[in-house]
Parts: sequence; structure tokens; C-alpha cells
Amino acid sequence: MRLLLGALALLVASPAAAVASGMIRVALVESARAADIRGFDIDVTPLGVGCPRCPGVPWRVDVVRATATATAVEIDGRAAAAFRLTSERSLRLNGREYVAPLEIIRHGSGLAVINELPMEEYVAGVLRAETGERWPAEALRAQAIVARTYAAYQRSVAGAKPYQIVATTAHQLFAGRVSPTSPSWNAVQDTAGQVLRWEGELFPAFYHSESGGYTEDPRTVFAARNIPALKPVVCPFSTGSPHYYWSLDVRLGELTDILRKGGVDVGLVSAIEVTERTPSLRASVVTVRGTRGAVRVRGNDLRRMVGFETLKSTLFAVAIDGEAAHFAGRGYGHGVGLCQWGAKGMAEQGHPARRILEFYYPGATLGFLDGG
Repeated sequence: MRLLLGALALLVASPAAAVASGMIRVALVESARAADIRGFDIDVTPLGVGCPRCPGVPWRVDVVRATATATAVEIDGRAAAAFRLTSERSLRLNGREYVAPLEIIRHGSGLAVINELPMEEYVAGVLRAETGERWPAEALRAQAIVARTYAAYQRSVAGAKPYQIVATTAHQLFAGRVSPTSPSWNAVQDTAGQVLRWEGELFPAFYHSESGGYTEDPRTVFAARNIPALKPVVCPFSTGSPHYYWSLDVRLGELTDILRKGGVDVGLVSAIEVTERTPSLRASVVTVRGTRGAVRVRGNDLRRMVGFETLKSTLFAVAIDGEAAHFAGRGYGHGVGLCQWGAKGMAEQGHPARRILEFYYPGATLGFLDGG
């Protein structure tokens, strides 16, 4: 099914659309006990209790050490509900550079650091973190539209929350400031303001690294409502990915400890088998047997406990051999929506960004953001 472009060509950037993309508030850190931010001539402004935009008296430093107290954030012995950091130069946090301003707020059991920036700058930072800069231009353009759509959707449902999206795999990775010479900027500028919609509405345009040959229904992963634009598809384009096939050996003693820490205590693990699979053959339920009994575990929960980067997907078979569990699998990630390595493969075969988006989001339409 073709994307409905109206009179607009897919790769023609609109300056008005770029402006209309608005701003987005990105949590770089959540629930941290402390944060160190470095730069030059950083203006530190306390924000008032009960009036987040009411500034106190600022001061200037090159290094900010923020810590969370029981009720506030503290910097240089001064406590406030939040602080705003501004500078004419980039600010550095956890090895990455960010364009000011940053805000530090009390959050959960600690503090959060928030970067407020234009949507298009944010999308460039997502591309820099989520894809390879040497990937084909059409794959980067498709990724830019998908990342912008996902971010715009999260922004639309955030309500009054202090930030709208998180710079981790919980939402999207974000590399911060991107050099003007980066190919990521070409993809962002070529698709400025463009997003996908389903029946006129933004939707969470999920994506993942590698499908293993089949994308997944979001309802089996996120307990989400039916989203027709995320219909699973057979994906034959990612066979060149380093994650297409993978294997993992976990010693039974180690697996026993992992499960116990995750709240599943069956004693020493003696057997593990996939007892239910999704239509794409991913493990939806795994039965784990041990010296104290047997427990059924959701495949996604098992992956979370073992580690998302260790157990790369739930598209696996598993067998016990001696003192280890042997996993043989395909793919990397939850499997919903666009497969990044599949998009790369399609682009290498000559498919334009439009066709890539048609394939992974069948029935979605392409348009522009209406504003921030």
C-alpha cells in the first residue's frame, strides 16, 4: 500500500515544517543520586518551589556537581527544587556533549537531567546514536522519519510530565550534540518535519535493530492496543546483519541466580523449554524447572532478567546440555516495527526511504508535524 504524499515529495524539506517541529524535553539521566556537568561559563539558575519558571539569583561556574537530597537538588551548597544550566558552549555529561540549556530536577529517589532542544536537533542526535553514519542515505532518511514520529508521539502523550522522552533504550538512544558535518544532518534536513500517521494520528513508530526474519505484533511485547500500522511482516532484507544468527551459553548456576534475583525461585535450574510462541515464532512463554518446582515465565521477562543485550531477542530455541543452557537465536531487539538492518538492506538494494516505510508500516501515511 502506497504512502499518501499528496502534492509533497518525500525528500523535499520544508523550512516551515522544520520550524513547526517545535521543542522536546529529553531526560538524559533519571533517578540518579548525583550528576557532574562540565563546560565553560555555565550560568546556574535556581528555579523556585511551586513556580518552576521563577528564577533565583544565578551564578557562574565551569563544573556543576549536583546531588539529590531528601526533598531538593543541591549545587554548591545551595538547594532548590530545580536548577537551569545555560552556556554559550556545549555542556558535557557522562562523556557526551549537549547544547544548553539543561535542567536538573528532583525525580524519584534522586534527580533527573533534562535537555530541552529543537526537535530536529534531537532527531540528529538519535540518528547518530541509533544508526551507522556510513549507512545508505535512504536508510538514514527512513530512520529520521521514524525517530521523529516516535518522539512526536511520546511528546503528545507526556502531558504535564517534566520531560517527554528518555535517552535510553526505554525510548530512543540520543547522542547529544552532533557535528554539522555528520551525515545524520543530511537525513534530518532532507526529511524536516516529516512524520508517519495512522488515520491522521501519530502512533508509536517502534523500531528495533534486527528482526531475525520476522517482525512482531506490538500486542505480544508491550501489551499495547492493536495498531494496524505495526502489522507484522516477513523481513528478508536483514540477513547480512551480525545479529541475524546468535548463540548464548549460560551456566545453570548463573541462570538460577539470575532468575532468583528476578523473583523466580525454582531452586537449581534443571530444564528450560519454550512452551508458547507468538505467530512470528518468538518465545512468549518459557517453562523453567528446577529442584523446587516449575514456573512459567514470559519470554520478554526472561530476556529482561538475563539482560536485553545478552539475550538479544525472544526468537530462540533453548536446550540444557550438562551444566549450561544453550540458546540459539535470531535477531536483536523486541522485533516491532522497522528493522534497522532490514532498512539498511533495502536501501542497499535500491529501495528509497518511501518504500522502506511502506514495507514496515503498511497503510501509514506521511505528513508533517503541525507544531510543538
